[in-house]
Amino acid sequence: MYWGVDLGGTKIECAVLDEQHQVLARKRVPTEAAKGMQHIISQIGLAIDLCRTETGSSPKQLGIGTPGSVDPQTGLLKNSNTQAINNQPFYSELQKALSIPVKIANDANCFALAEAQMGAVKDQYPDASVVFGVIMGTGTGGGIVIDGKVLNGRHGIGGEWGHAHLDASGGKCYCGDTGCTERILAGPSLERFYEEQSGVKRSLKDIYAAYNAGTDEVANQTMERLIHFFGLGLSNIINVLDPDVIVLGGGVSNLDILYTLGVESVKKHVFNPSFHTPIIKPKLGDSAGVFGAALL
Repeated sequence: MYWGVDLGGTKIECAVLDEQHQVLARKRVPTEAAKGMQHIISQIGLAIDLCRTETGSSPKQLGIGTPGSVDPQTGLLKNSNTQAINNQPFYSELQKALSIPVKIANDANCFALAEAQMGAVKDQYPDASVVFGVIMGTGTGGGIVIDGKVLNGRHGIGGEWGHAHLDASGGKCYCGDTGCTERILAGPSLERFYEEQSGVKRSLKDIYAAYNAGTDEVANQTMERLIHFFGLGLSNIINVLDPDVIVLGGGVSNLDILYTLGVESVKKHVFNPSFHTPIIKPKLGDSAGVFGAALL
């Protein structure tokens, strides 16, 4: 069996898969991050216990996906939106508490792994060797899977597309840099741009509806900005990594124009006379994180 845990800011989910990747159990508990790292670890244990009861078995090893990553040099967790575990020996403490081997990866890596082995890539391009998974939602990130394995990188930041510099107009990012991809292509960043230009606060869903209706010039500007920088940002990935497939995830990935005008925008910047990289929609939705953790 494959056991995985998806650690989120508000919930912890545990899932158990069989060898055919069928779901045997799936349980959620609250994270309760304000109570600190040791409490989070105990909640992970609780989620595992609930799955243990349902399946009648215990994990021999565990995969866990989380925002952020473990620094290979220090062993400390970094860049997680669950602040209680940042700069803490979360990984080693979790292994100690569970007394089993644990493998941890960034949630975008888990998304890419799940879509590559169980989801849209497996269905449509089963022979793909290099897969780049994009998260465009509340934040922006990426994950790299090569021959079925996650590429974590020397610093544990492999695929961190969300904090590559894209354009200074994005402004200051929480990471300390300016103009990060996340500050331009994440859902809240698109909503912020619309509000700055129009003086009106609207959801991305409403902005997109107004764009499709052709009734709002600022909505047009917002979507044109998205398309331009989506093409520029993804072309940089293709020029460096040249993946076989790119799979999009997160709320922004539901916008159909990314697969039409967005693809045309990518073509303009790719360093090749022609463009053949499939850019596809995901299959697994919010299940990808916990499934990818199990597959680690």
